[in-house]
Amino acid sequence: MKSIVIYKSISGFTQKYAQWIAQDLNADLFAISELKGKSLIDYDTIIFGGSLHAVGINGIDVIKSQLIRLKNKKVIVFAVGASPFSPAVFTEVLNKNFSQEQQADIRFFYFRGGFDYSKLDFKNKVLMTLLKWKIMSSKKKTAEEEGMLAAYSKPFDEVKRENLKELLAYAKCID
Repeated sequence: MKSIVIYKSISGFTQKYAQWIAQDLNADLFAISELKGKSLIDYDTIIFGGSLHAVGINGIDVIKSQLIRLKNKKVIVFAVGASPFSPAVFTEVLNKNFSQEQQADIRFFYFRGGFDYSKLDFKNKVLMTLLKWKIMSSKKKTAEEEGMLAAYSKPFDEVKRENLKELLAYAKCID
C-alpha cells in the first residue's frame, strides 16, 4: 500500500504531526508547496494535514478539488488547532470545511497543536494581533479567550505523538 502525507503548516505544529505519520506509515512526505507534479492518483492512501485559520483548514482545496478523482482511495484529513479537542470543535471544523457529500469521502481527525506568536509570518502576526485586540476589548472573556491571551506571552505546544493513535490505526487497516 503506497501512502502520501501532505501538509501545510504555519508554525511547525502540523509539520511535526505530518512527519510522525509519514515515519510510522513509511509514506512519502511533502509540504503543500513541494507537491507540484505529483499525482495523488498513484497513491492508495492520501493524508492531508493543515493548520486552522478561523476554523478553515489551510490548504484544504488541494484535496477537495481532487476528491472525485480519489473516490476509490483512502483519504484522511487532519486539522491542527490551538483549541483543545471537543466534539463541538470537531463538528464545527468538519462542517465548515466539507459538504456532507465530501464528508462521506474522507476520514477526518482533529489534533491540538499549540501557539507561538514568534513563529508566525508577518501576515499571520497582523491577523493574530487583531484577534488579540478583539479579545482584549471584550468585557466578558471565556476561559478559552483568557487562555489565548496568555499564549501570546507564553507559547504552548500540545503536540503529542500519542494523539495519532486512531489516525494511524485507520490508515493501516485494509478495507
